[in-house]
Amino acid sequence: MALIPAWRPVAPTPGMVVAPDERLPWPQTFAMGVQHVIAMFGATVLAPLLMGFDPNVAILMSGIGTLIFFFVVGGRVPSYLGSSFAFIGVVIAATGYAGGGANANLGVALGGIIACGALYTLIGVLVMATGTGWIERLMPPVVTGAVVAVIGLNLAGIPIKNMAPTPFDAWMQGLTFLCVGAVAVFTKGMTQRLLILVGLIVASVLYALLTNGLGLGKPIDLSGLAKADWFGLPKFAAPVFDGKAMLLIAPVAIILVAENLGHIKAVSAMTGRNLDRDMGRAFVGDGVATMISGASGGTGVTTYAENIGVMAATKIYSTAMFVVAALIAVLLGFSPKFGALIQAIPLAVMGGVSIVVFGLIAIAGAKIWVDNKVDFSDNANLIVAAVTLVLGTGDYTLKFGAFALGGIGTATFGAILLYALLGRRR
Repeated sequence: MALIPAWRPVAPTPGMVVAPDERLPWPQTFAMGVQHVIAMFGATVLAPLLMGFDPNVAILMSGIGTLIFFFVVGGRVPSYLGSSFAFIGVVIAATGYAGGGANANLGVALGGIIACGALYTLIGVLVMATGTGWIERLMPPVVTGAVVAVIGLNLAGIPIKNMAPTPFDAWMQGLTFLCVGAVAVFTKGMTQRLLILVGLIVASVLYALLTNGLGLGKPIDLSGLAKADWFGLPKFAAPVFDGKAMLLIAPVAIILVAENLGHIKAVSAMTGRNLDRDMGRAFVGDGVATMISGASGGTGVTTYAENIGVMAATKIYSTAMFVVAALIAVLLGFSPKFGALIQAIPLAVMGGVSIVVFGLIAIAGAKIWVDNKVDFSDNANLIVAAVTLVLGTGDYTLKFGAFALGGIGTATFGAILLYALLGRRR
């Protein structure tokens, strides 16, 4: 199996679908790679900030992790690996992080993340040896669709509650997703395919006119960008292997399996290609990337639904653009100036883009139901989907001593257990 596939060049035409083993001309592939960096950036930076990790390390390891994933799956699965939100609750519980600044017990969290990556890798090896049948029996389309949808719905509160501190910011979020929507509907060609990137740029220009020009809100401050160095090392950190923390964090691997399974099913549905044979390799690639990230001071990583949402909107599934995106992320990880540039993007604009992207994730889950013709006249399917959506969206939390399972975790395990119980009638 070749480590790097020979992508078949195709000329862009309106409405065309670009397959994983195809690519657009390199300038357009580069532009698509930039868009995927933008799509993953908000969540990949936000997750480490919420856990007290260094965002530049997270960006760097997302790029390295994506390259590892690409090579392990032989370049057949279009996916980007970014910071996983599934780790936030358990990392905070394991380290006692109270928010604000660096996490004083970062090493303990890193040891747990490595343990999680090792367990995830073992699951992938088992799937490679035995096939995906047992996982698909545990997580059929009604379950995977619900889990994918609930990831977007669970994240919805982040832009709504945390990224619009003033009434002006809330209105600006609305203007931002209108910009993205206008690009998606009223433009053509590559501009339409770059809807997230172009919409963000247009919204940022409008924000600058309204704030720096008319004084209606907090103006864009570029002083940090001017002072930042072009190149510099991020703050790497070493893991500490604490048994209690490892037992607390390692079970997140089950959530990552469900996420990755749902994401691959979504990509299979969109591309019309059966990617089941690469499922085990995808788990191994994600698990190895998580271990390397944890060993360097980064967060656990997962295949990113944000980027799947972009693929759903653009109908471009070429793995070449993810190699480009990964290489850009590696370079940006060593650039404090890029970090300062991203920090200069108005919070409300990033929030408006996040609303669109998280919504596309939820729709990708619903698409799994539609494509697999899930029968909601069957009460078992109906209850599984209904309960899962509310558990995840409402951030339903269960505590087992010091361990708290909330949001995506309770929705994931709840969907699996509910289907196992209610589906026995069949």
